[in-house]
Amino acid sequence: MNLASRQRPHRTPSVKDVARIRSQLEHSISDCPSDAAQRLRKKIAQTRSPQELWLLRNDAYQLISQQHDQSVAADRINRLIRFFEGWLDPKQLVRIK
Repeated sequence: MNLASRQRPHRTPSVKDVARIRSQLEHSISDCPSDAAQRLRKKIAQTRSPQELWLLRNDAYQLISQQHDQSVAADRINRLIRFFEGWLDPKQLVRIK
């Protein structure tokens, strides 16, 4: 196995795959009514890849932390990891403690 094959998933996500991940990320902030949450929803809607969505998880964590607390935010973000499996390098899929 060469280095390139270990770094990237072999399959390309379909529109449906990205929509499923997008939906889960949107759901994680569904009870966050702020203007910042609305801006994040727009960013989520504009994404085209699992990688772009993964980069927005920190923004989601911050919003959830502000609305609830850090433990709720960590739990919600950690529950998203399974939707990213197979699309990102496993080394990136680190749980929040």
